Amino acid sequence: MYGLGTQPQLSWRPDVPETLFLLPLAVVCVAVGLRRVASRASLALGTVAVLADLALGGSLATVLVYTQVLYDACVFGSARTWRRLLQVTVGLSVLGTAVGVLLKGDWRGVGFGAPVVLAGVLPVLTGISVRQYRDQAAAERARAEQTARLVELDRRQAVGAERARMARELHDVIANHLSAVAIHATAVLSAPGLDRSQVESALRVIRESSVQGLGEMRQMIGLLREPAEGGTAVDATEEATRARLSELDVLVERVRAAGLAVRATRRGEPRALPVGVDLAAYRIVQESLTNALKHGAGEADLLVAYEPAGLVVDVGNPVGAGRGTLTGAGAGLIGMRERAVLLNGRFAAGPADGRWRVRVELPTEVVP
Repeated sequence: MYGLGTQPQLSWRPDVPETLFLLPLAVVCVAVGLRRVASRASLALGTVAVLADLALGGSLATVLVYTQVLYDACVFGSARTWRRLLQVTVGLSVLGTAVGVLLKGDWRGVGFGAPVVLAGVLPVLTGISVRQYRDQAAAERARAEQTARLVELDRRQAVGAERARMARELHDVIANHLSAVAIHATAVLSAPGLDRSQVESALRVIRESSVQGLGEMRQMIGLLREPAEGGTAVDATEEATRARLSELDVLVERVRAAGLAVRATRRGEPRALPVGVDLAAYRIVQESLTNALKHGAGEADLLVAYEPAGLVVDVGNPVGAGRGTLTGAGAGLIGMRERAVLLNGRFAAGPADGRWRVRVELPTEVVP
């Protein structure tokens, strides 16, 4: 502006050389350059420069650049800075207006406050507005990021829970069949003097268990690949693996055929149970009898009691050396406990008086 001759001086001291106004102009431009790295220093340096310029008589260029300094101080400075600037500029505007009215003696003296409003209040208000917009945008981004993190966490938890549920179902569906296969294969291999009828009986059990296990696994895998119409893979898997206590006799007969002498007792009047309780009770009985077959002494006692507010499953078997060299990893006990906990039931398993006992209490009434 100075080089093009378009920098009008607002001088009340016409005897001051115009070149002197270049020094405060340069200083206030340096203040603009410091706005991001040192907002307080920028404001202080710019204020000193504009005061020096006004002392020389005042120039339009320095005042215009100083409005940028005020704006930057509000945008990049602290909240205390913009509050203080707003108070100071509004106060100077009021003061200038009052002085103008006193000097002019009428309402036209209000114009004395206009320069302060234009060069002070407006840049400060603009900076405050931009700052608030940026703060609001940053808060929205933070909330969006937090929401995204929560969604991802929920997704991971859902995936983990579903993987655990699928692993539990696969274990319960397949483990008893494979255990029967392994036990009878071990028996045949460890007793080479068996006659043909004994070998055929063992092979029959092996074949039946293998066919049933493969069939159930194919059904589950097929439904996982192609969920039922209107449902999800989870719903389809639950439907495919939904066993009921009404099929308990079939399970007991299958375990007896595998070589475990089961004494089954029912207490109370059988009734329709909630789907979750029905499935959980069946799977717990299945897993308990499979463990008794693998690790027990060849016999087990099963009690299913229908109580007014719940269902009790109790399975006990003598602790023995097992039916071969099969060992477990504890996944069955973990799965049974998880099933009971998910239904707000109680689960206990462990040795007692020379026997291994599993006892589960599942509520059948909906808790409001």
